[in-house]
Amino acid sequence: MGNLKIFSISVVRKYLMAITGLFLSAFLIEHLYGNTMLLYNDGGEAFNQYCEDMTGNLIIRIVEFVLFGAFLFHIIDAIVISVQNKNARPQGYAVDKQSKNSSWYSRNMGFTGSIIFIFLALHLRTFFFEHRVLTSSKTYFDTVAFSFQHGWYVALYVISMILLGAHLNHGIQSAFRSLGLSNKNYAGALKTAGSAFAILMAIGFASFPIIFYFNLLGR
Repeated sequence: MGNLKIFSISVVRKYLMAITGLFLSAFLIEHLYGNTMLLYNDGGEAFNQYCEDMTGNLIIRIVEFVLFGAFLFHIIDAIVISVQNKNARPQGYAVDKQSKNSSWYSRNMGFTGSIIFIFLALHLRTFFFEHRVLTSSKTYFDTVAFSFQHGWYVALYVISMILLGAHLNHGIQSAFRSLGLSNKNYAGALKTAGSAFAILMAIGFASFPIIFYFNLLGR
């Protein structure tokens, strides 16, 4: 009975991990769309207006709490699963065998997730905390432009986005499998779509700090 209970909890956590992961992936699409307004040659007006509209919308404010809860659960559960897997994994030749049968990012989801979490904390401090808590006199666009003038922040941002891509590449495929949405008939298509999405998100987000740091728009 005890083993059955543990199994049930494990299954529920697996489903929740998959659902929160896909929910956060959907958020990335919206976030990337908002970031494209940084490219408008209007002094940041469109981006600032977008940010103001997002913060002034009650529905969006509610979604923010759901999003924060999803982030928190996803991170904590990922750490717990990583620790449990590590403790349950046989040592010696079994570890070597695993390294041959799995990709680097599938074996290091905990590591990539931890780096992304550190970046997320800094990112929230730079943008969310600065404008939503301290009510900075700077505009959102000014904060972005100022932050992307610092080489160390740009480097951290780009590295984090590369790791995010690796994390998404494995995570999305795992989420579909966990939800029972992947079978041999279209597993290949889902794998391709997941990889394409991961690459798009990584390149898309990483491009903004590079564009601003090297002033590729000539502003």
